[in-house]
Amino acid sequence: MNEELSPEDHRALAARLDLCHFEEDAPAMVYWHPRGWVLYKLLEDAAREHVRAGGYREVRTPQLVRRAVWEKSGHWGTFHDAMFACGEGADEAALKPVSCPGHIHLVKRMAPSWRDLPIRIAELGLVHRDEESGSLHGLMRLRQFTQDDGHIFCSEEQVAGEIVGFCSELPAFYKRFGFSDISIALSLRPANHLGDGAQWDRAEAALAAALDQLGLPYLVQPGAGAIYGPKIEFVLRDRKGRAWQCGTIQLDFVMPQRFDVRYVDPNGDKRHVVMLHRALFGSLERFLGVLLEQHGAALPAWLAPDQIAVVPVTAAHHAYAQRIADDLAAAGLRVRVAAQNESLAKRIKLAHHDGVPYQIVVGDREMADGTLAIRAREAQWWAPVELAVVDLAQRCQSRPRLPSAQ
Repeated sequence: MNEELSPEDHRALAARLDLCHFEEDAPAMVYWHPRGWVLYKLLEDAAREHVRAGGYREVRTPQLVRRAVWEKSGHWGTFHDAMFACGEGADEAALKPVSCPGHIHLVKRMAPSWRDLPIRIAELGLVHRDEESGSLHGLMRLRQFTQDDGHIFCSEEQVAGEIVGFCSELPAFYKRFGFSDISIALSLRPANHLGDGAQWDRAEAALAAALDQLGLPYLVQPGAGAIYGPKIEFVLRDRKGRAWQCGTIQLDFVMPQRFDVRYVDPNGDKRHVVMLHRALFGSLERFLGVLLEQHGAALPAWLAPDQIAVVPVTAAHHAYAQRIADDLAAAGLRVRVAAQNESLAKRIKLAHHDGVPYQIVVGDREMADGTLAIRAREAQWWAPVELAVVDLAQRCQSRPRLPSAQ
């Protein structure tokens, strides 16, 4: 029996906006439709813009990695039941649930010196986790999803600056998507943690000191850290006050030592690097679900799969409507022409149903005067064609900008 969904549920909205769907033959893995893929790629673009500004270099690492790597990272012993494993004996392997070991291999191969640190790398990495069927929930909990995975490899002396930089910049990133109510949690060592107590004491103290330096209040969560290190978590609250944990930064002394990743210090000695795991969205798919729960069908114009619908009054106005659409597309906007056979009222209603922020109705008056009648969610106005194109380009592309990289 199918679950009856609220119209405001992200699963109902994804169906209404024709973003994606699921199939029984690929449980908890997304089939992206063209409109949904546009939105997904916009999230990718936002993540890439942020990491480039922060001095990260993008990489790509393998999907299938042999068991020995996961044993060394600690995942095979603590996370095995949630991994998709295959093969036997020396060929036993698993699809990656995280990108951390792959990034470690890249940095170890670099054989860095102190002059190379910090090394910042990022990956929009497809990962797989064999989640229990009862925990699956639309885009919020999947078996295949994309992590905006990033790692900073640095000296222990550089840790404080890297944590402060990440935490101070993240609120502005979330503001671009319409989230300003943000809380922070500090998650401490779990019972099954790796590494010794002294390492954890230093790691937990470093994260707390960074938050104190920024003057940010936070909730302490005992036992909620990762197996290899404590973490700072950023929790967003949507328009209904619901909490969504998204971004995180984790401090890890353990994995660099287990994989023996070192750098050469100014004295020529080899010292283990320190590793910071960080994510902006956590999961792109889940963040998209959070966006739908926050905004409903009325996504901000810069995120809307279709930003403008040009609606000709009759078939005689179609060619002019197409010319207007071409001008808008040339200005970098996502535009469609509503040329169906339904009535004008139904075509306008369909554009609203699909969450299109702006509609332009084209009839005899517009063709004769060279003006456009523009309908937005909150207003309506007239403007000459040339000015309307510039105005709409500014409105559709407007969003809070990222701070300049320090």
